[in-house]
Amino acid sequence: MIDSSTLLTDLKAQLRALQADLKERAEDATNVWGAALQKDHTEALRRERTGLSWTAWRDNEVDQAAVAWIVATTFIRFCEDNDLLNGATLDGLPVPVGWIAGPGDRTRRARENQTAYFRLNRSHHDRDWLQQSFRVLSAQPAGASLVDAQHNPVWTAEISAEAAKGLIGFWRRTNADDALVHDFTDPELDTRFLGDLYQDLSEHAKKTYALLQTPVFVEEFILDRTLTPAIAEFGVDGLKLIDPTCGSGHFLLGAFERVNQQWAVDAPGLDPKQRVRKAMDSIHGVDLNPFAVAIARFRLTVAGILASGENSLVGIEDWGFHLAIGDSLLGEQGVTDSLFGEDTYAYATEDLGEYVDILKPGRYHVVVGNPPYITVKDKVLNQIYRKAYKTAAGKYALSVPFMELFFRLAIRGGSGQGAGHVGQITSNSFMKREFGKKVIEDLFAGHHIHNPVDLTNVIDTSGAYIPGHGTPTLILVGRRRRPVASKVRAVLGVRGEPSTPEDASKGFVWSEITANIDSPGFEGTYISVADLSRDTLSTFPWSLSGGGAVSMMAMIEGAARGKLRTQIVSIGFSAITGDDEFLTAPNRIAARLREVGAPPFVVGDEIRDWCASKSLVSLVPTGLDGVALEPSVELARFLWRGRTVLSNRKYFDKTPSQRGLRWFEYAIQFPARNVAPRKLVFASVATHNHFVLDCGGKVFKQSAPVITLPEDATVEQHLELLSVLNSSVACFWLKQVSHNKGSTVDTSGARQTLAPWEDFYDFTGTKLQEFPLPERLLGARGAVLDDLARALDAVAPSSVIADWLGGRVDGGLGSSLARAHEESSGLLERLVFEQEELDWETYALFGLTDESMTYEGSLIDVLRLGQRAFELELARRIGSGKEESVWFERHGSVAIQDVPVEWPADYRALIEKRLALMESDRSIGLLERPEYKRRWATVPWDKQLREALEGAILDRLENAELWRDYQGPTARSVAQLADLLRNDNILLELARELTGSPEPDLAAVIAALAPTEGVPYLAAYRYKPSGLEKFREWQAVWDLQRREDAGEKVTIPVPPKYSTPDFQKVDYWKARGKLDVPKERFVLYPGVGREGDSSPVLGWAGWNHRDQAVALVREIMNQRGLGASDEAIVPLIAGLVELEPWLHQWHTELEPEFGSSAAQAVTSQIEQFLAQLQMTRDDVNAWRQPAPARGRRRTA
Repeated sequence: MIDSSTLLTDLKAQLRALQADLKERAEDATNVWGAALQKDHTEALRRERTGLSWTAWRDNEVDQAAVAWIVATTFIRFCEDNDLLNGATLDGLPVPVGWIAGPGDRTRRARENQTAYFRLNRSHHDRDWLQQSFRVLSAQPAGASLVDAQHNPVWTAEISAEAAKGLIGFWRRTNADDALVHDFTDPELDTRFLGDLYQDLSEHAKKTYALLQTPVFVEEFILDRTLTPAIAEFGVDGLKLIDPTCGSGHFLLGAFERVNQQWAVDAPGLDPKQRVRKAMDSIHGVDLNPFAVAIARFRLTVAGILASGENSLVGIEDWGFHLAIGDSLLGEQGVTDSLFGEDTYAYATEDLGEYVDILKPGRYHVVVGNPPYITVKDKVLNQIYRKAYKTAAGKYALSVPFMELFFRLAIRGGSGQGAGHVGQITSNSFMKREFGKKVIEDLFAGHHIHNPVDLTNVIDTSGAYIPGHGTPTLILVGRRRRPVASKVRAVLGVRGEPSTPEDASKGFVWSEITANIDSPGFEGTYISVADLSRDTLSTFPWSLSGGGAVSMMAMIEGAARGKLRTQIVSIGFSAITGDDEFLTAPNRIAARLREVGAPPFVVGDEIRDWCASKSLVSLVPTGLDGVALEPSVELARFLWRGRTVLSNRKYFDKTPSQRGLRWFEYAIQFPARNVAPRKLVFASVATHNHFVLDCGGKVFKQSAPVITLPEDATVEQHLELLSVLNSSVACFWLKQVSHNKGSTVDTSGARQTLAPWEDFYDFTGTKLQEFPLPERLLGARGAVLDDLARALDAVAPSSVIADWLGGRVDGGLGSSLARAHEESSGLLERLVFEQEELDWETYALFGLTDESMTYEGSLIDVLRLGQRAFELELARRIGSGKEESVWFERHGSVAIQDVPVEWPADYRALIEKRLALMESDRSIGLLERPEYKRRWATVPWDKQLREALEGAILDRLENAELWRDYQGPTARSVAQLADLLRNDNILLELARELTGSPEPDLAAVIAALAPTEGVPYLAAYRYKPSGLEKFREWQAVWDLQRREDAGEKVTIPVPPKYSTPDFQKVDYWKARGKLDVPKERFVLYPGVGREGDSSPVLGWAGWNHRDQAVALVREIMNQRGLGASDEAIVPLIAGLVELEPWLHQWHTELEPEFGSSAAQAVTSQIEQFLAQLQMTRDDVNAWRQPAPARGRRRTA
């Protein structure tokens, strides 16, 4: 029996080899398949089937073809080991069984058969032999669709002979016992492993198609509530079921089993093969992914063999299931035809057009599935879907148009016609995100006249442990008809799965759902079951929280005197760059680009606990008031690299030029919000509510929306709103109306809800403006908290070090940091205390408590984490075994169950009173939960200190004078740097604090820090092959930009983005990012050394192209002087060649030092170096670093 995990791991390596092979053939214009691909891409662009670049489109086709070869050979191997092709014929003649491998002597027989085939077909090789095995499979009626000669890439995307040989060799591998590594022998013919293969074999396909298996227990639950009642109502004869997103066929297999069993009951005398064929005739599926459909077809074929009592594919007619390859959203007849001036363009791998009416609206008794949850990356397809589906609005996820499609496909009920049943597990993102408004208030509210929807079950599964489902989900069940009841059965979430269950189908949350969904009024530990008003579910947003959340929302809303929107002028974005990679940077980069005074650029992640950090600045040459500024020469050159990307940014479907803006300006800016002297700003994505008061001079990213008040609003009025918005009441309210983005996923891809306080929410301005305000607002405590947060920021290690460097503190650095550490601890405890009082004060403002529950005394004003009332209660619940939580461990606090005896008596009494109220009052008990209470998840002091010290040392190493000598720019080894800096008292003091040593080893400190902040000078050192390919595309774009600058009219494609795997090291990715923007501190020179000095050699990343080239020329001379080989010099010359175009672009002025321009001088130098080596520019550009030598494993 096959080991699915081992098979998957091993096949991934094979997939990479096939991808490399096929990519080479795809780029070969003389290759039939490669030429056809180019033609197909051109036609797909013309016919608006895609908007992807050639490279992105090609990579998808290569991936599909490579997977097709692996899947097809897997089919053959499964058939071989389980005798499914015994007795097969081809062209009417029997064929010897055995093509690739098999247990026992079967591999030997396969080799013999292969040898005999080559004897008869002397010009053929291993690829032809594999294709021969596919021919045998497809020659069987039941196997024809498995390797379809018209559409399967194995017939057109022909791998090389070497790749085919490697693939065959892979399947023939044996272990130490001479047994096959991958043996598929299985009397049960279990094909579940193919589902794992479908989901995880190709990372590219997994991301592109959002591949996701539906667990059996979820599929069974949905079929129980759709197919089972459909069979009872319509019978099985003529029953039609479809999964428009069938993937590897989980729903279809489950449906076949049920329909087949019902046929056995209804017609017990029917021949098993006829029964299977009748059952298969009910099964329909469509998927965009060709290999998913191939796997589904194979699994259904094997299921048919088992159900019919047969033991072979041979002699069996086509089972008659209906599975098509294509885009369900484009293929629905009668809707998308009108979107195109001609027939929809179909790719060669698609066969949707051969299945007449498979996507005909109103055809199916049952529609089930698990649609993709991703957004549409292809801009052309995005627009097509918008036109075809009314619900596709805003930044919609694919789950939205599929909701509409699922109901369209079902039979419409009415006039005596029973309605089709619809069931799906899908992302819950539409419930609270803006793009879901049309789904809820149009589709589900019944405003689609021709596509009525009667929701019958809405089931919150976001707290359930569902392997593979890292996105919060829900299950929707309904029928295509006008609603027949005023209520909808709903399962509301109370609490997530407390730990990872051994068996996901028996998890606590899932078990409560399945056991109690038919019991309205049920109130459990993990879910509530209620019959909700249909009107409630026709209003956006949805809230599916149980455990008293609905009544609590009503209490908060009932206490309101108005909404937040009545007290403010605006709420929204400050500015959107459309591309942070080029247009924001650390302040040191701005200084390097002569952009002194660039405004801080604050992102949402930096807004926490009443304070906003500032690690970036905006490089956009536009004032806060929106007035255009002239960029420095250095900035203009820096941004020029990204001109094509920046020019093509779109905001509300308009580029900067279409908005009348320069290509390097903000995509959109709101000057009135920027120049407001005071504003409230919040983190739009966070686990809890974080609002701050800003006093101007900054730009805020869209992840940090801005709230402005009337011009005459006082500081006190700002603080009043700030106070209530930072309360636990506001946190609760916001979480009810905001989208839960979830947290992390485990190794099974399941969303983890072990700690609901770790779930991130998307807090939007649209939702926030509806926040209810109580009759009274109090700002005094908010003022205290604001002051305390600013004081805490002032004693952060980075602030203290900056003050010490600027001479603004007395004493040494060590003593200053020690004082700051002590102050920091005290300030945090004060903040915790005041926030706790604010929360309880706000309960009273909303009428949630009958009396004031705040501390009126003066004997205590500090609290440590772990000492708040809700934490005492949580510790007690953990101690009694009623609850599991990592709250205390995660926040570095201690769980205590008793009220501390050292507290003043009046405060002890108050805390006991709070604890009693939390126990007796369900509403207060709900609010006093970790998910609504401020976490104070601060970065530990030691980590802050280390990062601040390292940053200060690195800043010191970026002194431009360090990187020059009397001859100009020069690279230096770490040892040389340490020697130059041995008398730098400031650097030595920083190093002492970092290392804790009175005599720090400067060379060791520099060696530990600087290289990780550097990026190699040469592309071949920076990137892996995939990244190099993208870099060449960027070079081509820069060449086109230069031609455009020269006055030529050219069409410039948008270059591709990079990803982490494109870089040789993660450090390089961190420095450069997805657009390869150079923000590193240093230049690395791998393979370069100094005599008697093996330490790394570095340059300064602040050099312009001229200085980089001069340093490289000097390094080549230096290495020649040290006796370096020609091989060692080649990459250095390649580095000069990469710089050459930039020199001719920016450095063509005469320089007395050279007697010519720097460009001319470097070009002449390159010519000399190449002549010495008898090489060309193409030769050195082709240089690649040698693969690292692998040592032999030692034996004992």
